[in-house]
Amino acid sequence: MSASPCNWHGVHCTGGRVTALRLPGAGLFGSLPTGGIGNLTELQTLSLRFNSLSGPIPSDFANLVLLRYLYVQGNALSGEIPSFLFTLPNIIRINLGENKLSGRIPDNVNSATRLLTLYLERNQLTGPIPEITIPLKQFNVSSNQLNGSIPKSLSEFPRTAFEGNSLLCGNPLNPCEGDAESPNSPPPPGKKKDDDKLSAGAIAGIVIGCVVGLLLLLLILFCLCRKRKKEENGPPRNVEAPVVAPRATTAAAIPKETAAAVVPPASESGVVSKDLIFFVKSYGEFDLDGLLKASAEVLGKGTVGSSYKASFDHGLVVAVKRLRDVVVPEKEFRERLQVLGSMNHANLVTLIAYYFSRDEKLLVFEYMSRGSLSALLHGNKGSGRTPLNWETRAGIALGAARAISYIHSRDSTTSHGNIKSSNILLSESYEAKVSDYGLAPIISSTSAPNRIDGYRAPEVTDARKISQKADVYSFGVLILELLTGKSPTHQQLNEEGVDLPRWVQSVTEQQTPSDVFDPELTRYQSEGNENMIRLLKIGMSCTAQYPDKRPSMAEVTRLIEEVSRSSSSSNPVSD
Repeated sequence: MSASPCNWHGVHCTGGRVTALRLPGAGLFGSLPTGGIGNLTELQTLSLRFNSLSGPIPSDFANLVLLRYLYVQGNALSGEIPSFLFTLPNIIRINLGENKLSGRIPDNVNSATRLLTLYLERNQLTGPIPEITIPLKQFNVSSNQLNGSIPKSLSEFPRTAFEGNSLLCGNPLNPCEGDAESPNSPPPPGKKKDDDKLSAGAIAGIVIGCVVGLLLLLLILFCLCRKRKKEENGPPRNVEAPVVAPRATTAAAIPKETAAAVVPPASESGVVSKDLIFFVKSYGEFDLDGLLKASAEVLGKGTVGSSYKASFDHGLVVAVKRLRDVVVPEKEFRERLQVLGSMNHANLVTLIAYYFSRDEKLLVFEYMSRGSLSALLHGNKGSGRTPLNWETRAGIALGAARAISYIHSRDSTTSHGNIKSSNILLSESYEAKVSDYGLAPIISSTSAPNRIDGYRAPEVTDARKISQKADVYSFGVLILELLTGKSPTHQQLNEEGVDLPRWVQSVTEQQTPSDVFDPELTRYQSEGNENMIRLLKIGMSCTAQYPDKRPSMAEVTRLIEEVSRSSSSSNPVSD
């Protein structure tokens, strides 16, 4: 082991002094000794979450005057919450959730004037919640043994922040006894009961106002009836075709409030012009008017726009994406769409047609019945859901790799620009189809995903200018997501400044590669662990910090194909 602690795993230094110690999920156990971490007086971040640490919080933590972030949730720490934590002058976030802490919440919470986050859920805390006046942004004391009323200053937090405390009351939970005044209770001293009664003049004013209002309402109804009768007796007018059909079940393929803006101006004959530009006719004949009349449902909202499932009466189903924040002129938009429409690959979602107007830009794609990989990985995992096994995940990785490699093969400057699990769609047979390809250059950079989303390469500063090596990084994160089951946008990863690649690296260095795999994956997997590790290493190589250290997508595809062949040859049935 290196003599300098700055080279140790999980230790980060500035100027030779330890400023961050991050060992989440590292298998640590036992109690925290006094005279250890408390001596790191330059420490700003301490993350020991999800280990097996026990015993009290050491008293010398009071020396950590520069500490800003304290994450020790998910351990077995016991004893009372030390009050000195709230005297640390720079503390911003404290997460002590999911431990065995007992006693009262310290009364000096307000001493931490910079504190924004206080998580104390799932402990054994007792007593009332003290009056907290500092402007907390995040707060949770659920599943403890607290009692009394919730301070008014905390009543804006949701119920979930307080539930699980049977003796706790007050807004947002059930009101405490005596909070609401009984309707039959006597009036307060000095207040006459007759004061609540309306005077005769007030009652007369209310009656007169009601009569006047009723007369006005009758007058308006009379005028409307005359106008309607006059219109019925007048000459017939040309009426434009309706833009939204009443038979839509959940939502129009284009939102109703938008449809009028989408449809081009009617011609002199009153017939709406059909202005969809088609790339593929084999999916069936339809026009813009038919698309707007199709019954539909909302599929979701992404970084480039909202998506809808549009179902026609004759059985055709397509997906419609309504783009937002398009920043390029019409000529450039149409040129870009011509390029995307010419792409043809088995693992790309087919672009069927598009529509352009000043106010609306629509893309029509083939519909994928199983939705996105993100929904399958991170959605409801209850009964009735089929777990994604190793063979399915490896096949998804290979299909996505082939599609992105095909995009990169068009020329050296063409990239996908927005690779993430919600843009990997699945067919009925779980075949991967990549969507939203090539749209980043025409969308405002403020709409594109931020670095905190977990997929963007470190060197990317403009979301509209994504290189092929940046695509490789994003695809590497996707592989890690497939294998670990963890979302790159997971709140607990992001709030510590730890992205998914660094988390995987820290766990594999401290333990074994198999410790990072999704439990759902390993639970049903008796063979192929070696190939899972090989795919994990491919993903980690794709997420190298520097672009020139990352492989090309063609090389990544070749490596995944080798893993896939190895998995097939090692199948027990084949043996």
